[in-house]
Amino acid sequence: MPAHIEVRNLTMAFGSFVIQRDLNFSIERGEIFVIMGGSGCGKSTLLRHLIGLIEPASGEILINDRNFWASSPEERENLLRRVGVLYQSGALWSSMTLAENVAMPLDVATELSPSQIREVVSYKLSLVGLAGFEDFYPSEISGGMRKRVGLARAMALDPEILFFDEPSAGLDPINSRRLDDLILELRDSLSATVVVVTHELFSIFAIADNSVFLDAETRTMRAVGNPKKLRDESNDKKILEFLKRGEI
Repeated sequence: MPAHIEVRNLTMAFGSFVIQRDLNFSIERGEIFVIMGGSGCGKSTLLRHLIGLIEPASGEILINDRNFWASSPEERENLLRRVGVLYQSGALWSSMTLAENVAMPLDVATELSPSQIREVVSYKLSLVGLAGFEDFYPSEISGGMRKRVGLARAMALDPEILFFDEPSAGLDPINSRRLDDLILELRDSLSATVVVVTHELFSIFAIADNSVFLDAETRTMRAVGNPKKLRDESNDKKILEFLKRGEI
């Protein structure tokens, strides 16, 4: 089968300023793929390209073997309905309950009845360990819980692909570990492909099947592969400095 996502000769730029060039990698179905690299290398910008928020300066992004930007607007919308996104801050509406936040994609994109939506919302919140919290507001729960609500909303439409932008940002080590475990559990139970932007080494080694390493200095990728294998076998000093916290 073709790769779930394939990036071909991708260049990301704002006007004449190139962020990354000549990116080539594939993300296989059911794997957890990490986009990693130092600060300012373009990790989150690459994520925005993959979810259709920014059009490439050049190159192709294929989802299910279909060129996203060469597709019609209707085809792009259909592809994006198979995608869920957990933003770095959680991006919850403070004036809405947790149930209302999770229900939003269902209200917009489905014809489910209110009772059916309530049933789906309760199920999604239970998957992330928040059964019974439907009527709480974001201000009434912890940062780690807000991340889990964001994850429940990302899963609302049963996506094939889940994108996470710095999911551990702002979390203490215990909640960060719990979120890593939850990502693994959901990947296994939902058979979803997961793409994660992060620079947290513990998370990278705990969850990643594959990865791409972006470099701000050369403005291109330096390697693709399992992070543990890159750490143990790479001869690239910059990659080793990152993966070993400078202890080489």
